[in-house]
Amino acid sequence: MTDISPSDVRPGQRGTASEAVRSSLSRRNRQQLVLQGFGIAAIFFAITMLLILLTSLISTGYHAFTQTQIELEVYVDPEEIPAENLPRGGFREALAAALGVHFPEIDLSDRAATRELTSILSNGAQFQLRDAVVADPSLIGQTITLSVPVSDPYDQLNKGLVDRATPEQIRRVDDAAIARFDRLEELGLISAPLNTGLLTNADSRFPELAGLKGALVGSFWALLTCFVISFPLGIGAAIYLEEFAPKNRWSDLIEININNLAAVPSVVFGLLALAVFIGWFGLPRSAPFVGGLTLALMTMPTIIIATRAALKAVPPSIREAALGVGASKHQVVFQHVLPLAMPGILTGTIIGLAQALGETAPLLLIGMNAFITSAASSPFDSATALPTQIFIWADSPERGFVSRTSAAILVLLTFLIFMNAIAIYLRNKFERKW
Repeated sequence: MTDISPSDVRPGQRGTASEAVRSSLSRRNRQQLVLQGFGIAAIFFAITMLLILLTSLISTGYHAFTQTQIELEVYVDPEEIPAENLPRGGFREALAAALGVHFPEIDLSDRAATRELTSILSNGAQFQLRDAVVADPSLIGQTITLSVPVSDPYDQLNKGLVDRATPEQIRRVDDAAIARFDRLEELGLISAPLNTGLLTNADSRFPELAGLKGALVGSFWALLTCFVISFPLGIGAAIYLEEFAPKNRWSDLIEININNLAAVPSVVFGLLALAVFIGWFGLPRSAPFVGGLTLALMTMPTIIIATRAALKAVPPSIREAALGVGASKHQVVFQHVLPLAMPGILTGTIIGLAQALGETAPLLLIGMNAFITSAASSPFDSATALPTQIFIWADSPERGFVSRTSAAILVLLTFLIFMNAIAIYLRNKFERKW
């Protein structure tokens, strides 16, 4: 609709024209206010949903960043743990004896009573004592102070996740177990330090021992493989298509397919990797190398599109000036255009890698959700990744894995925020204004 200008009408019609202008102006102002209202509401809704998500994750996951431990004075009995029999020995019996000191009414010769008493200790406590003695055999015959983790039910009890008011028959720990735990707490033997094992331990069937080290190492190898393959190939393909390829129907077809590949669901790439990399090439299943190849297929279209956009953003005057002083096409591209486009290329690459870090479906299809209790030492060893580890823990029935799942999501979000922050920093630092 064309607005009426007072200069376009005869003097007798100016009053009508002015009213029409004022009416149009007020209507446009109302439309602008409505549009602004919708924009503010959308932003408020997005921020609210983000706060709800973060609040839910933090309120559930912060419990996993601490681990309840019990401090024991353990006598390493040479008769139970002989030096010539290491690493075998009665390490669990030594822990039971150290714990029984605080419960003299319990007969440690009664196996059922001893088993009930030691249920407060994590299954990994005996291995922690074993590793300490194996590392220093001179500890045999001495009394050492050792802080060991408690089992998951008592960890949940200490963190207030077990309601003591719940009827005993449906509670994870009975009244006698709670009384024993309270006695140890009164003696000052219970503590809840920072759970460094969340990042330094690999996966475990026991929540109090499970950590993300294996997933972090697996994600590192997979992303490294993805970067080494997708970065040079993606940039090379983009440079050729943008600077050297003839503009014809074939190049248009390739461009359309690259744009389509960027929108293909990730599960399709997982099926492709399962059929080609594992089925045809016989590469090892659950290996980060295969995961990296799969993520490279997903990331390459994003890098190509981002690189072409960065190359297009370089003003034509740069190319013309370089050609004017006698530079070849190759020199123009690699010595003048590419350095100026590199900030945009790096930004697109980092964003593509951040997207690949959070992918789950393709890694599940190639088997990177196996139960792995040690970190991979090479890209060809079996491993998990951060998103698949979250999937494994979320599917576990153990109550302790609920908080660890939320904590793992927070760790993954931290890495994603860090990678996006690097992309923003590179763009702001090296961006050129034309």
